[in-house]
Amino acid sequence: MSPSLVFKRTALSLALSSVFVSALTQAQEVDEQTTDAVELPSMTVSASADASADGLPPAYAGGQVAAGSRVGILGNQDYMETPFTTTSYTQTLIQDQQAASIGDVLLNDPAVRVARGFGNFQQVYMVRGLPIFSDDISYNGLYGLLPRQYMGTEFVERVEVLRGANAFLNGAAPGGSGLGGAINIVPKRAPNEDLNEVTGGVRSGGQYYTAGDFGRRFADDRIGMRLNMARRDGDVAVDGESGELGLLALGADYRGDNLRISADLGYQNHEVDAGQPNITIGAGVPVPSAPDADKSVAQSWTYSNAEDTFGTLRAEYDFNDYVTGWLAGGVRTSEEEGNFANPTVINTAGDTNAYRFYNVREDEVVTGDMGLRFRFDTGPVSHQLTTSASTYEMKSANAWGASSFATREVLGNINNPFDSAQPAATAAGAGSLSDPEVTERTRTSSYAIADTLGFMDDRLLVTLGARQQNIATYSYAYADGSRTASYDDDAITPIAGVVYRVTPEVSAYANYIEGLVKGDVAPTTSGGAPVTNGGEALEPYVTRQAELGVKYDGGRRGGSLGVFQSRRPVAGVDASNTYGVVGKQRYRGLEFSAFGQATNDLTVLGGVSLLDTELNGNEGIGAPELQASVGLDYLVPGVDGLAFDGRMIYTSEQYIDAANTRDIPSWTRFDLGARYSMLINDAQELTLRARVENVANRDYWASAGGYPGSGYLTVGAPRTLVVSTTLDF
Repeated sequence: MSPSLVFKRTALSLALSSVFVSALTQAQEVDEQTTDAVELPSMTVSASADASADGLPPAYAGGQVAAGSRVGILGNQDYMETPFTTTSYTQTLIQDQQAASIGDVLLNDPAVRVARGFGNFQQVYMVRGLPIFSDDISYNGLYGLLPRQYMGTEFVERVEVLRGANAFLNGAAPGGSGLGGAINIVPKRAPNEDLNEVTGGVRSGGQYYTAGDFGRRFADDRIGMRLNMARRDGDVAVDGESGELGLLALGADYRGDNLRISADLGYQNHEVDAGQPNITIGAGVPVPSAPDADKSVAQSWTYSNAEDTFGTLRAEYDFNDYVTGWLAGGVRTSEEEGNFANPTVINTAGDTNAYRFYNVREDEVVTGDMGLRFRFDTGPVSHQLTTSASTYEMKSANAWGASSFATREVLGNINNPFDSAQPAATAAGAGSLSDPEVTERTRTSSYAIADTLGFMDDRLLVTLGARQQNIATYSYAYADGSRTASYDDDAITPIAGVVYRVTPEVSAYANYIEGLVKGDVAPTTSGGAPVTNGGEALEPYVTRQAELGVKYDGGRRGGSLGVFQSRRPVAGVDASNTYGVVGKQRYRGLEFSAFGQATNDLTVLGGVSLLDTELNGNEGIGAPELQASVGLDYLVPGVDGLAFDGRMIYTSEQYIDAANTRDIPSWTRFDLGARYSMLINDAQELTLRARVENVANRDYWASAGGYPGSGYLTVGAPRTLVVSTTLDF
């Protein structure tokens, strides 16, 4: 079904639903005229990044996380009232930790670790042992709009993490990841008070940093504008590596009596020279100790450049007190160019070989979402009924060239890095590097309906729903753009969630939800023999998850404890040489998190994640059994404005191959920071921040894999000092 047809049909169904509920509400209003009027409490909205009436959920005690977050099409929900595990990291945390990227923020999450994309410098986020590609995270609820490989944090208000399968809530991620969780980026909006903030800083290696953040409200505070800009340039803590980033983002919003509108326009240019590459350990070679993290093992002629421009528009309108509709859309254009030589270790001495791979890529993304939300009662049962339709389309133009795959003439050593001559990229090249052809198109469309029913004065909340999802992908020849393969299939993913408020401070929750990615296309041969169903496209793969747990909110201290299990289909060739689903990989885990103020001066953030994966008796690649992140932030009594913070990150052993014959050791990292704020002229606030990451300067393998089935390794960052000054005037 085409995206336009989905929108037309769904628009009709939404209109009919609106008429029905409008009639229902009119009947309720007639009945209410015979009763005393009920005065609703007033509400002051401090920010409305998603054009919702209530604005963003407030920050929790301590300010590092929020009391709620977006839960897909269900909208913003309080942490205690959603049947899912979520955490929303705030701008306060981002700023105090001087986090440069989304990956830096997510190191605070015990269920998330940061890996590297296949063959490039793309950040990949491993949630519950499964990857979320950076091009599969959402921006204010819409997929595919953010920079595809790396994101600066300067335009980010919050980083929201939902752990677990989420195909109903968000739709299937167009890049084929997200089975273990979802990440949503909330953009900044103008606060109620004028904002003028400039920051300057420097990182180890000499990379300088400048940023500006300005906000204003106009027309009786109905119109807001927020401008963010940032620039980084210079060498980093890894000797031989340098980077450059330029970022500009403009956010606008309008708050009317019934109509709310928000819009964003962003630009980012990110360049990396001689960046620390992924490292593969050759067959039969024992995993060596991690190399000196202070030195890049990259060839000096390698680089990655990515330029992204993106924009979004979202509107929400209250038809009456019971019906609200929304409409959102966005576009992104990107240009990438990369020159890579990712090494493979070939012996115990640490010698490596590689081939040069050069590629260019151009992306265009258009995406949209619309829906209606109804609030009404049927007797003693309250309802929040949500219907929505969404569409996504991406076309990608690619071309590449390479040196000899067989000769692998780029030599090196991970323990004693040296430069190798850059070979010509002529072998097996494909497409025009100056004018690449469209080689891939992805189209997804879906419509969903859900109802959250409230019983016992909403102490018991039951959410039921389903999403019909279409996934279509098309591949084209590099040389002339002719179609070479296609995939087009549908699936329905249901949801069932329950939240019971045991006491005002304790909630119990349970959910059943599914993840969805497109099925594979059967190969024509396997092991030299023909596959009986070669070329057949398999149905979309469905990951089924069940979870239950308990949450606590004591006003100043909160946390959760939950257990989950999910099963992911795995495809292969069976005994009859037929390609299909041959098994299911099981993911089973327990997660504990805590946040808030332990005392008036001490804020705690962190938790522990236990994960057990199993496929044919073996554990998954890059899926540690134990992860922990614990952070403390301490306001020094008697010294106004002075604070210290510390963080411990632990990750247990990880296998790098499906047979579980080789693994990388566990690692622990400690970070320390300090900040001091003071008033200047009784009106301007000056904040000094200093932070040391990886205090012990430990060399370690930070992650294995990041792309399904691949076991390449990423070197952890060395000791890094970050110092900055922020003036708020």
